[in-house]
Amino acid sequence: MKEDSLLFSAANSRDINTLKTFFTKDLEFFHDVGGLAGYEETIENFTRVAKNYGYTRRVLVPGSVEVYPVKDYGAIQTGLHQFCRLENNTLTNCGTFKFVHIWKQTPDGWKISRVVSYGH
Repeated sequence: MKEDSLLFSAANSRDINTLKTFFTKDLEFFHDVGGLAGYEETIENFTRVAKNYGYTRRVLVPGSVEVYPVKDYGAIQTGLHQFCRLENNTLTNCGTFKFVHIWKQTPDGWKISRVVSYGH
């Protein structure tokens, strides 16, 4: 999905204002370690990471993404992503994790309404 590459770009450039536009206000973000977060808490978490861990990069694992349509709603996207440390233009200390994004097709475009992040 084109939207996912734009999401990755916003996260990696620490562009919180753009990042906010990818999520519905009723977002539910399920994280196997961190628990359940809503929209506001999720944006606060992104802001904290951007401020304190600006060297972190989210990288999609090539060939891992699958997308399935959901009738009258949007799509389910599954895949693997890595969170890496960027040092001297080299990605190091990568961890690979699983994710599920539930995308909702809205009048304002595609938005993520549910996130499941696991395998940490």
